[in-house]
Formats: sequence, structure tokens, C-alpha cells
Amino acid sequence: MPFIDVRGLTRQFGRFAAISDVSFGITQGEVLGLVGPNGAGKTTLLECMAGTMPATSGAVFHNDKPLSSRDRASLLFYLPEAIAPWPAQTVSWALDYAIGFFGGRPADRGAVIDALQLQPLLRSRMGTLSKGQRRRASLAVALLTPQPLLIADEPFEGLDLRQTREVAAVLRAHAAAGRTLLLSIHEIPHAARVCDRLVLLSGGRVRGEGTVEQLSALAATTAGAPAPMDLEEVVLALT
Repeated sequence: MPFIDVRGLTRQFGRFAAISDVSFGITQGEVLGLVGPNGAGKTTLLECMAGTMPATSGAVFHNDKPLSSRDRASLLFYLPEAIAPWPAQTVSWALDYAIGFFGGRPADRGAVIDALQLQPLLRSRMGTLSKGQRRRASLAVALLTPQPLLIADEPFEGLDLRQTREVAAVLRAHAAAGRTLLLSIHEIPHAARVCDRLVLLSGGRVRGEGTVEQLSALAATTAGAPAPMDLEEVVLALT
């Protein structure tokens, strides 16, 4: 049984379906990537899963039971892409607040600061940070929360190549320690590097789910594409 089971999620805006009958599973302790072209419905899907946007139909299940609002609060933490929280507060304050409000472990604070290289920024106000700095600070807040599932929309947005690789290693380390991650990633090479499996979304529908090898085989079978293929070629073939 999957740790999280998404069944038939649909979100309509009038006659337009941003996502339609989306179903997939998440295994405990894995890094699952959500990939697809712009406008595929990735953010809408994450918001429906997190409960920040109501789904028109479908549900998210844990242990074969649909998630209530209280279940979501204890089970998952959602980090949106464009969030800029607490602009007047320092990075240090934001980390302490996250630990205190969400019930995180104070002992993890130093390790997260070191891993994301936030020491020079601790006294800086969140509103003064650059895009990449703010993203690392927001990721630190998310990593210090205790919920077993972390959902992050574009965790590498605003990061340079070196920072992206370092953050990818941090996320992999947290998954290795037992946390489950669902990451929406638009840069296909980043997704191939950090994720165990992938869900390919296009036009609001799931076009494939599995490892790069499994998706490559699917593309060869359904789209007549040559195999083997890298993930970029797979995405192009299936969307």
C-alpha cells in the first residue's frame, strides 16, 4: 500500500479542468518528482493535495483513509514556489518560529543551517534576501518541520548550479533519514538527478509514472520513440 495514494484528483475552473483524474502513489521514504511542461497543472495538483485549494473531485489517502484537514496538518508540509514569509523578521527568527510553531526538533537547527549555508544570513531580514537566498531560507524552514511528507514546489528556483547540487544532496540526505519528499521540478536534469521516481503531468493528466527507465520504456511503447532515452527525450515523447 502506498504511503500516500492520490486518487482521481480533479480541479475545474468553470469548464476548464486544470487537473483531471490524477492518480498516483508515493512510497514512504522516496523522493518523487513531479515534472511536465509549463501549464501542465503541477502547482494546482500540489495545492489540492495540500488542501490549500479544494479539489472538484477525488481525494488523497493515507493508510487507505481519505485525509481530513487535521490529517494534512500532521502528515504533510507544503512549501509553495513564490512564498516570501515574514519579510520583517530575520532568518534566525524564522527558523526558531518554524521549530516552535510546528513542533520541530531544535537539535536539527544547526545541521540544517550548515547544510544550506545560512550562517552568514541569520541576522538578515527575510525581506532583504535575494531570490536564491530566500529559497534556501524557506527550504530550511520546511526541513525543520516534523511532518513526514514534505511537498515543495520548485525547490531549486533561483539557485545557481553549485547551490542546486548542494540542495539536492541535502534533500537526498533527508529522504535517506526517512522523510518522504514530493518535488515539483521544471528543470528536467535536476529531476533526473534527485528523484527516485517521477510522475509526468501534461494537460492536467498523468502521462506516466515510474523510474526514468520505466518511463523510457513507456515512451518507446506508446509513442514509438527509440530506446533508451534520457529524461528530457522521454518528457518530449510523452507530452
